[in-house]
Amino acid sequence: MKVILTEKITKLGNIGDTVEVKTGFARNYLLPMGKAMRWSRENIALFEAKKAELQARQEQAKKTAESFVDAVKNAKLYMIRQAGDTGQLYGSVSTRDIARALKELAGVSVESAQVMLGAPIKSVGVFDTKIALHPDVIVPVKIYVAQSQDEIDALVAGKVLTFGSKKVDEAEEKAEEKPQAEEKAEEVKSEAETTVVEEAKAE
Repeated sequence: MKVILTEKITKLGNIGDTVEVKTGFARNYLLPMGKAMRWSRENIALFEAKKAELQARQEQAKKTAESFVDAVKNAKLYMIRQAGDTGQLYGSVSTRDIARALKELAGVSVESAQVMLGAPIKSVGVFDTKIALHPDVIVPVKIYVAQSQDEIDALVAGKVLTFGSKKVDEAEEKAEEKPQAEEKAEEVKSEAETTVVEEAKAE
């Protein structure tokens, strides 16, 4: 379907552009949200008559978006989800989940389409994405996904979550370092095994 954009839309066009879009996208999103008009000679003339007003509205929308940048940057986007032994989630974290979190945590209302995530998150970890508050106001954010608040805190502190028999370790130099209690347990175990072997030899 051919439409005339009444506001700038990321990856689609600028205000006043005539573009071809899928019929469903136009009918379900662009037209009812007032982001576009059906293309026709009459609507072209109507757009030209309203162009100054639409551009002023676009500038105001940009200023409003800019006022929310700090709130989005400071939002703690922590998603606690159940996961398996390999770190794969039982489900996923979607753009809708992130949009809801922004509303609850930062008081910023965005549509799921404004969360530039790509594919849903399906594993534990730290993920980079962007929030398009406006086509000209794109804010980078990090999404932290883990099974508990303790694991979230570890990710925020720069640690890496490992699974199976391993615990949460620091990402770099401490990745191989064991706690003192664990080392002591290993020493006790080793001494016990040595004693058993020596007793066996003595018999």
